[in-house]
Amino acid sequence: MPKITELQSRPCVPCQGGIPPMAAADARAMLPAIAGWQLDDNASKLSRTFTFKNFVQAQAFAVRVGDISEIENHHPDICYGWGFCTVVFYTHKIGGLHENDFIMAAKVNAL
Repeated sequence: MPKITELQSRPCVPCQGGIPPMAAADARAMLPAIAGWQLDDNASKLSRTFTFKNFVQAQAFAVRVGDISEIENHHPDICYGWGFCTVVFYTHKIGGLHENDFIMAAKVNAL
């Protein structure tokens, strides 16, 4: 199982589709490397809600997540409001999880 520092240093490799999503058992095995994240939708998505003192901090965090996601070309679903920002990763082209989702979760944790 990779460590969070190893995941943070990896780039996302573009997924062209045509491969199966990560098996639920594999996703559960990788989950400890990304503290605070959880598996959703039958282990097909990763999500985490971050909390903040106000709306401005939550919005600023959402922008930082968006910036790193654009750099890596791997984009999450982001929802934020007063005091929270929820980030959801999954690989749209395969309809489930890929190692890239764990890489991005580790990069978001580093923010």
